[in-house]
Amino acid sequence: MIGVAVVGTGFGQKVHIPAFQAHHKTGIVAIYHRDINKAQSIATTNNIPHASDNLTEILALPEVQAVSISTPPFLHYEMAKQVLQSGKHLLLEKPTTLNVTEAKELYYLAKNKGVIATVDFEFRFVPGWQFFAQLLSSGYVGNLRLIKIDWLGASRADVSRPWNWYSNQEQGGGALGSLGSHAFDYINWLFGPVHKLNAYLSTAIPERSDPVNGKLKPVNTDDTCMLSLELANGTPCQVSISAVVHAPRTHRVEVYGDKGTLVLGSDNQKDYIHGFQVWGSQIGQPLTEIEIPQQLLFPQYYADGRICAFLRVVDEWIKGIETKQEITPSLREGVYSQLLMDLSHQSHELKTWVNVPNLATFLNYV
Repeated sequence: MIGVAVVGTGFGQKVHIPAFQAHHKTGIVAIYHRDINKAQSIATTNNIPHASDNLTEILALPEVQAVSISTPPFLHYEMAKQVLQSGKHLLLEKPTTLNVTEAKELYYLAKNKGVIATVDFEFRFVPGWQFFAQLLSSGYVGNLRLIKIDWLGASRADVSRPWNWYSNQEQGGGALGSLGSHAFDYINWLFGPVHKLNAYLSTAIPERSDPVNGKLKPVNTDDTCMLSLELANGTPCQVSISAVVHAPRTHRVEVYGDKGTLVLGSDNQKDYIHGFQVWGSQIGQPLTEIEIPQQLLFPQYYADGRICAFLRVVDEWIKGIETKQEITPSLREGVYSQLLMDLSHQSHELKTWVNVPNLATFLNYV
């Protein structure tokens, strides 16, 4: 049994705690919250032996072998650095850090310490996505000609939703960090690296009420992103991301080739993991659903689909810890996602296309 400390109790309480308690090879031995009373309350509710508002104290516990971090992005770098320096294995939520320099430092720190570090890029572990990847690899569409991705939702559409860290770029907020970090990872996984990109970021709701005094406070993060990519293999890829639209179709990945078409999509408004289907067509044939193979389906259903996918992330992480072998995704993939986000901000500010360096070259450049 691998002793895990859970750091971060928003997403942590909803997904990390139930998943680690359900996994047959992990046990939660400590919980961190900046408010000690909340830490103790969560520990009592979930039968966790240690609660603390001090990360150093938690990392000193010999029974803590691994740590999951699901705090807001602006806390990731310092906390992850502390975890890795203590020689503990790390599972980190996305976006990896606030910038690629920090992400790169964490990647090398994990390698130097010989610990297994991963990022929760959970779409790699969703049945429909895994089947979609298999069909692409089998050559179902032939040579790629166009990729079109829409990821649309209403999580930030309510203008009365109060200002928080998500509204602040300096704290890692925005739709690009929240959703684009995933999209950049799955584009790299499914289609390969990006050669160059062009980004336009916009903010539909420029002010939100301050939860402390009720006054309107400026929002400096994006809630809609329009991204044009040219992949290393020359394929054009168009990505539309928004957190402020009431769209009937929430998530679609459409791939067009010289032999056929593949579409992956979900209309599930309440759960971004459950509900994915795969459709395909060969030239001249109608688009029809292709059933996802039984062996790829989640072995157990959870009402919150994020637990289903996260359990598979944990499973991969544990295999890496047991075999002492770096896994995929690792912090290497976290660096790449962060690099593409940084370059998107650069492209938006410069109003131009920017080239994306080769990841191996980038990682070896000091």
